[in-house]
Amino acid sequence: MRWSHYFLFTLRDNPSDAEVISHQLLARAGMIDKLAAGIYTYLPLGWRSIDKLMRIVRDEMNAAGAVELMMPCVQPAELWQKSGRWQVYGKELLRLKDRHERDFCFGPTHEEVITDAVRRRITSYRQLPVNLYQIQTKFRDEIRPRFGLMRGREFIMKDAYSFHTSAASLDEAYRAMERAYRRVFDRCGLRYTAVEADTGNIGGSESHEFMVLAATGEDAVVSCPACGYGANVEKAASGPLPPPPAWPGRVPAAPEAVLTPGTTSVADVGEFLSLPPARFIKTMIVETDREFAVALVRGDDELNEVKLKNVLGAVHLQLASEAKVEQVTGGAMGFSGPVGLKGVRIVADFEVMRLEVAATGANRADHHLVGVVPGRDFTPDVVADLRVVRGGDACPRCGAPLEVQRGIEVGHIFKLGTKYSAAMECCYLDERGQTHPMIMGCYGLGIGRTMAAAVEQNHDEHGIVWPRPLAPFEVELIALNPDVAAVREAADGLYGQLQAAGVEVLFDDRDERPGVKLNDADLIGFPVRVVVGKKGVEQGQVELSLRRDRIKLPVPLAEGVARAREALASV
Repeated sequence: MRWSHYFLFTLRDNPSDAEVISHQLLARAGMIDKLAAGIYTYLPLGWRSIDKLMRIVRDEMNAAGAVELMMPCVQPAELWQKSGRWQVYGKELLRLKDRHERDFCFGPTHEEVITDAVRRRITSYRQLPVNLYQIQTKFRDEIRPRFGLMRGREFIMKDAYSFHTSAASLDEAYRAMERAYRRVFDRCGLRYTAVEADTGNIGGSESHEFMVLAATGEDAVVSCPACGYGANVEKAASGPLPPPPAWPGRVPAAPEAVLTPGTTSVADVGEFLSLPPARFIKTMIVETDREFAVALVRGDDELNEVKLKNVLGAVHLQLASEAKVEQVTGGAMGFSGPVGLKGVRIVADFEVMRLEVAATGANRADHHLVGVVPGRDFTPDVVADLRVVRGGDACPRCGAPLEVQRGIEVGHIFKLGTKYSAAMECCYLDERGQTHPMIMGCYGLGIGRTMAAAVEQNHDEHGIVWPRPLAPFEVELIALNPDVAAVREAADGLYGQLQAAGVEVLFDDRDERPGVKLNDADLIGFPVRVVVGKKGVEQGQVELSLRRDRIKLPVPLAEGVARAREALASV
């Protein structure tokens, strides 16, 4: 393809709303164009990368036994009402009405639609298992779309759904999908990890996220180099923490109130009382969709709200307002504690209950309690893992120190069980003629998000450094002086030879300054570059370089195509 015949326009400056590298570089490289908040056009160069990724995904889905179909974007409300999600999905669900005032939504996911399709066609255990997938446009009305393709409202997703008669059959399909995802990301040339994850509002008994590792990732990934344990920060657990420094002095027979004026943070109270943060019980009052609750973590820990939400069985959870804190505890915000609280559910982290003595808020303004003994002075209703795991904590499996890295979620697989099939009466008859709901799995992979993650992982200060499998073109051929007949003739000859050899080549034949062409080449980042210039042609040479190291190598003009193919084989 000749640049002069292509629809490709690069930008000199970053878009004003581009906060992350992938958004900046994909927009500047002429690969995406913003239409509205969180909604993007894939321009021709960007679509080539998307198309390559979709081919890889299709290859691996088909090889794993999944069958492709295509479901509608617009879905009737009745299906979502049947599953129970019409009421609980929230404002991310884009709801609309047709001319007859019937309710529909623009699908953010397709569990309801695929379950409906299967329940109307499959009735017998002999027809199962089945695994169906599509590559489809979704829409989720994010409250704050940002980061370009990383958190858009409209996006392309591969979603697959499997149906089974047994947990063993589901597990077989789940492991096949897990292996298929690994092959996809391996073929894309990406560094990634698969980690245990929370199932969220999709539901289910087990799930794993696939994370592309990148310093700019928005998610924290916890892993153990020793045994391979891995989980996202929402799900990650650790072994017991080391005990905190010893309690100074005697342990009183009952908690003692201490005046601590103006000290609402753990750090301030610790300094005032000469106690380490690990000796405090941090008390948070939360409000869910159905109750107030109290969460307790050690003073040097952070509350993991996802873990708490799961313990409480809540759909929504938020910290209570100052007025509601006073309503629950009878005291001012910043001075809450578990001692004496009544009529509210208390959930304590395991590490809180391992404290033999501690300090905490007294539920009175400017007062804290010291000498609080968990189990003696308060008894939680539930003891559970509530803390955010930190780097250096002990692995829950082998005890080795855990590491925390940044990652970008690009795939998520779930064991759904019968959540949707039971609600929507998607059943089969077994060998004895008895009816059972089908057991389901769900497997999602973000197409545009994976392309963006590849850029987040593969770039430098000059632009994108594409892994070859996702590069829009493999080779960029640049004629530095196309007005010079010998340069034009040599470049045209190389262009034809590269095409004849089956190499994907973009020929920059524009009438632009050499600096503009070279800067654009760095920005767009095709794996191999071949530069034809006046001086080189006079010497019978062209300049060959790899984008990943930008080292320029003169090669004989007659060997340009062969050497370019050799270079491609090395990336």
